[in-house]
Amino acid sequence: MKTVKAIMLSAALMVLATSCERVAPNYVGVLMEDYGKNGKADFSLVKGRVGTLTPGTELFQVPLWEQRADFGETVLHLKDANNTEFTSKPIYSFMVIEDRAIDVVFENKHLGSGSDFMTSLEDNILETKIYDIMKEESRKYTTDSLMANGGNLLYEEGMQKMVSSEFEAKGLKLMTFSCQLDFTDKVKEKINTRNEVSTNITVLDQQILEQLKQNRLDSLKAVGNRLISAGITQQLLQREFIQKWDGHTPLYGSTPITFMKDINPNSK
Repeated sequence: MKTVKAIMLSAALMVLATSCERVAPNYVGVLMEDYGKNGKADFSLVKGRVGTLTPGTELFQVPLWEQRADFGETVLHLKDANNTEFTSKPIYSFMVIEDRAIDVVFENKHLGSGSDFMTSLEDNILETKIYDIMKEESRKYTTDSLMANGGNLLYEEGMQKMVSSEFEAKGLKLMTFSCQLDFTDKVKEKINTRNEVSTNITVLDQQILEQLKQNRLDSLKAVGNRLISAGITQQLLQREFIQKWDGHTPLYGSTPITFMKDINPNSK
């Protein structure tokens, strides 16, 4: 009889042990009771060991560290305002806001409570929402604006703000986000050719401006030279000579003819 009781007690302890789960470190536990029939009232934050024997009771373990995610092999095909197609392979990271963990679980409990809960959340909820946002917003941009200097960054900043807002509404904090845009070779070649032409035009404009300035400078110099030439008369040369010569120093080279005749009547 004692043996039977011991066996029954051991069995009961085993059932009790297997009907309990422990919330792992760096996780927050969200316990759902009564199948969640009463809405959020049936969900609570828990820690440590939690009993899950009662029917309709389920423990969700939500990680509290940064989750890094991407779209895997999936490439998003988008179109801009001119109906030009380009692609994107977003990468992002996020964290569950601890005091919003119940919201995260309540809205997504249909994804299951196992270790794949966060992966299912990314694949089925978050990435679908990211794609919807990018598909709609891409129509507001042109290829030229996206490929211009800083255009890609402006687009990415706009997407990041919108995705962050959507994540926050779901109880998540967006940490990082990158669009990783790419264009077809045909579009790249077209833009590169256009940029090259623009660069050449800029260089030519600069050269034309420099030549116009040089022409103006040459013209001003020519006018100045004419004015100087017009102002140098024989009398002016004589006066300058008189002012510079002391009357005793031997003279070399040419001297003003009129002046020399004045001081030496026999001079030719």
